[in-house]
Amino acid sequence: MTKFSTEDKLSAVRRYLNGNESFAVISSSIGTAKSEVIKWVQHYQHHGVEAFMKSYTGYSVQFKLDVLKYMNEQGTSIRETAARFNIPTHSSLIQWKKQVEWQGIDALKPKKKGRPSMQKKNQNAKKDQLPGNGSLEALQAENERLRMENAYFKKVECLSSKQGKITKQDKIQVIYELRHEYPVKALLKLADISRSTYYYYVKKIGRPDFDKELKQLIQTIYDDHEGRLGYRRIRDELRNCGHKVNHKKVQRIMKELGLKSLVRMKKYRSYKGTVGKIAPNLLDRNFKAEKPCEKWVTDISEIKLLGEKLYFSPILDLFNGEIIAYTIGSRPNYSLVSTMLEQSFEQLTDDHNLMIHSDQGWHYQMKQYQHTLGERGITQSMSRKGNCYDNAVIESFFGTLKSELLYLKEFHSMEHFKSELASYIEYYNHKRIKTKLKGMSPVQYRTHAQASA
Repeated sequence: MTKFSTEDKLSAVRRYLNGNESFAVISSSIGTAKSEVIKWVQHYQHHGVEAFMKSYTGYSVQFKLDVLKYMNEQGTSIRETAARFNIPTHSSLIQWKKQVEWQGIDALKPKKKGRPSMQKKNQNAKKDQLPGNGSLEALQAENERLRMENAYFKKVECLSSKQGKITKQDKIQVIYELRHEYPVKALLKLADISRSTYYYYVKKIGRPDFDKELKQLIQTIYDDHEGRLGYRRIRDELRNCGHKVNHKKVQRIMKELGLKSLVRMKKYRSYKGTVGKIAPNLLDRNFKAEKPCEKWVTDISEIKLLGEKLYFSPILDLFNGEIIAYTIGSRPNYSLVSTMLEQSFEQLTDDHNLMIHSDQGWHYQMKQYQHTLGERGITQSMSRKGNCYDNAVIESFFGTLKSELLYLKEFHSMEHFKSELASYIEYYNHKRIKTKLKGMSPVQYRTHAQASA
């Protein structure tokens, strides 16, 4: 297999991110597999240039357990997990998983390289043959070690089931509780925590927590928004409540509390080739609008729920990210788009100068769709073929919707989901704040802008 330098990998990644070439074209041009280029892009998106720097550091047992636990809880694939933790080969995760399933946690411990010395092996054999010369003590020490590991991982697993991800402070708390039963040095080695770090946090135990009220407020905001906010938007909510806090402190506290926003998933593609007229890419990734109803974007996303599929078609205003109108149906037919258009036209005035941008889905190539836009004096724009970045804003909204609603709640029926979707759109437009909107919701930002004009 051809070896690639760091410059070669970065060049391939930049070619893909520029949006002009696909994975298949790039992999073919440099003589490697398509999956290899995909892996480079994923690692780069998570870790930047550092993803391609060679590292010979071994992985600790606790690190391997954390990786496997993250993959099981988050439902990520082996390749995606390897990219997130910057593990060069995803086969390492497969090996760790098999080792734990077949041999238990002890199998994850690194083994000494090379063949053992024959002289030392013979000395150990002779020692074991001598009665009362340390064999019993060795068995007792091994038994004590196993008891310590069992007690440690039992407490860690108990914390994990209660609050999700285990932080470094949680591990130190477990060691602190077990310090009278087992040697601290052995516990620190097992948890892969340095001695200085342990005693730094031990000194803080018993001291008053000056951030106690702030932690409670952050937890309340996080729960009110059902885990949808990251540290920056929680910072904005705190400022709206009169608390001026740096975003780094909010991030640190959220990490201590084990709080984080949710992950995004893939979307449905409506492209079926050229079935009508393709409009030019007039938007050209200029996602900034100076006023409402100047630039709208739209797309269709597939939602899988309760063994069935729903198709969601919204229109979003690039001025403030507000959802102007939406439709949802069991089939991705044209009426899904036409009904949405009729609803959105109610927001227009007679003197509008509107552009609607979409991908090259078959709905938007239809003469009926283009005729409807022409009658209203609306300019049509389309993304380039196979380029999701040209319609990145609506793609981002679909990821947010699925992360904050679909994967966060349990639904009893399709009607229940549709009801929750209507509530979420109301929440998204009127209550959900955005950093780029100066800490305001889309409707608040539009109202403020119209009042200032």
